[in-house]
Formats: sequence, structure tokens, C-alpha cells
Amino acid sequence: MCMHEPNEPVDPAHIREIAEEYYRTGQFYCSEAIVKTINDEFGLNYADDVVRMASGFPIGIGSAGCACGAVTGGVMAIGMVFGRKDPGDPSIDRCLALSRELHALFIRRHGCLCCRTLIHGMVLKSPEHLRQCIAFTGEVAEETAKIILRETGDGQHRIS
Repeated sequence: MCMHEPNEPVDPAHIREIAEEYYRTGQFYCSEAIVKTINDEFGLNYADDVVRMASGFPIGIGSAGCACGAVTGGVMAIGMVFGRKDPGDPSIDRCLALSRELHALFIRRHGCLCCRTLIHGMVLKSPEHLRQCIAFTGEVAEETAKIILRETGDGQHRIS
């Protein structure tokens, strides 16, 4: 996948394309694709092992059909930028608010966060299911990037 040079602008639409391509080609599922793309494109410099942490969230947390993996991946990516490392750090409030914003946006657009409901009536891995989940992955990756860009005050460049 294409990564930006350190001072090259980050384009949320391009982030969407990269995340969708990871899912479309079977390299990663939703949450993994978002974490990988945000980490790489924003130059966060987390070890690629961070993608392993996202591997339990696809298909509604371990394929249980609960919370949409794309949204959980987006929340993880927000935490990678705005989460706290130190006990008692009040930055948790900002991270929670931004995560809630992403959650609310998805609910407004799609009516719920429940993977089971979102894919109701679809055969898992069918073209219909894949199209929808690829689109959700791209949408959430793009919206996550927009939140990060807005909140870092940079507006367009990598964070590192």
C-alpha cells in the first residue's frame, strides 16, 4: 500500500481507498484494515503488531455479530492518537468524546452498530456482504482520518 512522505498531506479519501483495498483483497478485515491504514498513513510508528490487537474485532467481535468491526477499528485508531498512557491522565475524556462522535455518526447513517443487524439476511462472505463491509471499512477509515486531522489542528499532514 502507498504511504505518504513525512510532510505530504494526508487525504481522508485516499485513506478510505487503502482501507477498502486491504479488505477487498482479503489482506485484512475491517478493524485490522483501519488500524493498519491509520497507523501507516499518519506515520504513528506503532509496530505492525498493533494490527494483531485489532484482529479479534471483525464480524462483530470475534464473529459474534456484536459491535461493527469497522467502528471498533476506528475507535482503536482514535485511541492510538488520543488515548492515554499514564494512569489518571484526563486525556481519556477527549478520547472518549471523539470515539462517541464516530459511534454516533455511524448510528445516524446506518441505524445501529450491531453487525448481526447490519448484515441481516446476507450470506457471510457473499458479494453483497463483502460490498457492504468494504464500504463500511472505507467510510469509517475516512471519518476517523477526518476526526484526527481536525483534532490535531494540522488539517492535512502526518502526525509524526
